[in-house]
Amino acid sequence: MKSVLIVDDEVGTRESLRMILKNDYEVFLAKNAEEALIQFKEHSPDVILLDIILPDLDGLKVLEKVKQKEPEAIVIMITATRTVKTAVEAMKLGAYDYITKPFDMDELCLVVSRALATQALEKEVKYLREEIDKSFGFENIIGRSKVMEDIFKIVRQIADSKSTVLIMGESGTGKELISRAIHYNSNRRNSPFVTINCAAIPDTLIESELFGHEKGAFTNAIERKLGRFEVAHQGTLFLDEIGELSLTTQAKILRFLEEKEFTRVGGSKTIKVDVRLITATNKDLAQLLKKGSFREDLYYRINVVPVLIPPLRERREDIPLLLDYFVRKFNQENNKNVKGVSKEALELIMNYEWPGNVRELENLTERVIALTSNEYIQANELPFSLINISKINGLKEYILNGKVSFLKAEEEFERGIILDALKRTNYVQSHAAEILGISRRILKYKMDKLGINKEGP
Repeated sequence: MKSVLIVDDEVGTRESLRMILKNDYEVFLAKNAEEALIQFKEHSPDVILLDIILPDLDGLKVLEKVKQKEPEAIVIMITATRTVKTAVEAMKLGAYDYITKPFDMDELCLVVSRALATQALEKEVKYLREEIDKSFGFENIIGRSKVMEDIFKIVRQIADSKSTVLIMGESGTGKELISRAIHYNSNRRNSPFVTINCAAIPDTLIESELFGHEKGAFTNAIERKLGRFEVAHQGTLFLDEIGELSLTTQAKILRFLEEKEFTRVGGSKTIKVDVRLITATNKDLAQLLKKGSFREDLYYRINVVPVLIPPLRERREDIPLLLDYFVRKFNQENNKNVKGVSKEALELIMNYEWPGNVRELENLTERVIALTSNEYIQANELPFSLINISKINGLKEYILNGKVSFLKAEEEFERGIILDALKRTNYVQSHAAEILGISRRILKYKMDKLGINKEGP
């Protein structure tokens, strides 16, 4: 049960308040400042109802002492009509609200319940911010390769600056994750982080999404709408896939970057906002410049601090770390207890090119964890395409590293392809030969040469 401390030197007032509140709250009483501070220290009440005029110490002084010890304490001042001006002063010192004598019972209960609701909301916001800080701390971004450590170093250095950042990398490399890390490790962390995927919004609507519109600006504009730049005031706006924007929209973003102001669609009022801009693209903007589909002046405006995130295939040493993280994550979500990945499965995963990068690895792990009943993820639980491509890549690396001869690798490749075709056709050789585009006689010759069992395992 929530608790309330009532501080008033009048017995009648204390008792009246106690009677009103006792059914819903645990109530403590104090007749002066000395008792109030003792009760506050002993019980840590959720709400304090504090009279402005006390016999031993001014109520404002008590408020100051309480706020010094507990800045988030909720204090509601009790005042007579003649001391309302003083109550307003108290609110400047941190009081939540004030009530006047004589009390309206419904109003009193509403003020107390509203104060507690505000307190609960503030605690939730504080908790969520702490969780966000944990989630987007640099130590929680998976990657210990040299190239990722260099990226973390750059991001730490520019987190608190106002400079625009351009994050480049293939789809699925974690561009948005890096942008969030920049925001939540900056002095803007308590202000909004707003995202927009430029590729997902039609060109006819993108200006309204970015800058907002006034009522009646166009058909179906039935009310004023704030744009993403306005919503992100004092925070960060992340424009993903900026290479998809039209030249017209690019010009409007350039104007904002130069003047820090804009007007809503259909409006005439100039709006100034403080927004840190982070952009991302999976396209080669330099090539778009040559084609004339991206403005050169905007390019140099957004490319103040470039961050290039390498594809997963170029930082394979991070794959075991990412796998370990995803296994733990999806174990928890699926109530599983998979301990890891078998040696054979890990070798296949390490040899795969991962065109979808970290996102593809995450999706694969989620699917396998959901379906497996094994203690360790096995090679045969991986997708057929991954296994084949991985084997080819593995053979290529063995040849280039001198671990196996070209002829031996060619033999292993043939064996793998023929075995896969036979398995798909339940070892019906004529069907397997048809899939491979060779005659049944040539297939039989190769099977004999490679020592492949005709009836299967």
